[in-house]
Amino acid sequence: MKYMGSKRAMLQNGLGELLNHEVVDARRFVDLFAGSGAVAIHVARKFPIPVLAFDLQSYSVVLTAAVVDRQEPFDWQPRWEEWLQRATVQFKPRRISKAERITQPVVAHVRAWCDQQIELPITKAYGGHYFSPQQAVWIDALRSTLPPHEPAKTVALAALIQAASQCAAAPGHTAQPFQPTRTAKRFVKEAWDKEIVEKTKAVFEFLAGLFAQRLGEAKVDDANQAAQRLIEGDLVFIDPPYSGVHYSRFYHVLETIAHGSCGQVMGIGRYPAPEFRPRSKFSVSSESAEALDDLLKTIATKRASAILTFPDHDCSNGLSGDSVREIAAKHFRIRERHVVSKFSTLGGTGDDRDNEAGRSARKHARELMLVLKPK
Repeated sequence: MKYMGSKRAMLQNGLGELLNHEVVDARRFVDLFAGSGAVAIHVARKFPIPVLAFDLQSYSVVLTAAVVDRQEPFDWQPRWEEWLQRATVQFKPRRISKAERITQPVVAHVRAWCDQQIELPITKAYGGHYFSPQQAVWIDALRSTLPPHEPAKTVALAALIQAASQCAAAPGHTAQPFQPTRTAKRFVKEAWDKEIVEKTKAVFEFLAGLFAQRLGEAKVDDANQAAQRLIEGDLVFIDPPYSGVHYSRFYHVLETIAHGSCGQVMGIGRYPAPEFRPRSKFSVSSESAEALDDLLKTIATKRASAILTFPDHDCSNGLSGDSVREIAAKHFRIRERHVVSKFSTLGGTGDDRDNEAGRSARKHARELMLVLKPK
């Protein structure tokens, strides 16, 4: 799925090797900033230890729980057929506005149609923006008819979230949708032409075959609060935000699908009200250093070990590779490694560019990996 800070590539580029070495002696693996779930799922599938995962955002917990919360595959085919049948009943009665060509008048028309669909929360909020009307109505239909029982229910919701991420008419996150400008309308059409139902089915089948070696758990929680429940012998994975903008800005569409609705939206990005967007101290420049210091102090007090990853440069949330090293050294013995990774520049638009990106969407940067051992 599209994710601006996913550790999936790093698992093949140094992080996986590091985990192989460090997990051996751990009692549990605890991911405090689960994000896309890539690291927690990797460990749960590969190693015979329980994995606990936490994140402020519900979509992250759904993606992670779809694998770490169970120890066996399940028969996905009959669940899919029943789910699709229910969703089709919901979808069929709609006289959906078509967008055969992507022009500003056509997009304005379908947006107006979507905005009138009061009983379809995804369509009303995001139809004609991140999704075509057809895609949005299907998302609403699939979301409202999820399988009634676990584990199929959580796996189905995770599949829908991932499929929506793949189809969204946006860059590597959902801070803002592509607009029907001269240069960007082809990206809108490309995204709107994607088959949301087929992608959901494919992800549902794929996830049904993934499971953990030991039963784990994924929960919505603040990292500093979750750290209070650590025990000696835990291996903690710490991948905190590096942006001075709250991550809920970039993934509000996925969060809305996780919850099923979001209330009124506003602005070009179609943002929900602030109460629907979790806030992290790690994304506030005046609070991030203290938040990290408090977190590492708690982990050290619990006599747990940790792996901390962070870009090895100055970041917009007030932290840097150097400041992270300095804070970590107060509480732990440190072993340091580096890898080269890609980071999202978090979008950005230039002046007089018709909403074209003013800088490259992603850039190469050196990623710091600190292995932290109790003193």
